[in-house]
Amino acid sequence: MRIPPFYRLPSWQRFFAGMVIGGIVSWMIFLFMFGTMHEKQAQKIAEQKNDISKLKNTLSYLQEEYKQLNSENENELTIQEVKVKIINTTKTKVELLSIHETEDRLSEDLRSLLTKDLESVYGNKELIKKIIENKTVKLNDKNFRLKVREMYFYTTTEITLELKYGED
Repeated sequence: MRIPPFYRLPSWQRFFAGMVIGGIVSWMIFLFMFGTMHEKQAQKIAEQKNDISKLKNTLSYLQEEYKQLNSENENELTIQEVKVKIINTTKTKVELLSIHETEDRLSEDLRSLLTKDLESVYGNKELIKKIIENKTVKLNDKNFRLKVREMYFYTTTEITLELKYGED
């Protein structure tokens, strides 16, 4: 079986030439579109790399400044408030009003700590603890001693106390 000689007919020659020219033109259009799109993407990637490097520099600068401000603020921290809380009121059967008044009195006694430097107050925590524990409180005609359970030091100093029956 042989192939028919269509390549000799002018209509088939035009058809084959059109296919070849169309293939070449479409390939050129494809290369132009792909090159343009690839160039835009490369330009966008370069811009994004530049933006990322700028943002990283800004971030590192801001983090350094933040650390410096934090260290300055930590050095300048002062006591703003003193909170005193007495626990175990159910065991000692003392009225809540008396407990509240005692908490207020102790807060007034510790008022000298306000506006003091946090480091110096923390350095004297044992002294503060002994001052509180040596205090005898009279509630409901009974003497009580205070025992420090917890002390938290920050801008708000929290002291948790426990009531103990004291010696008369």
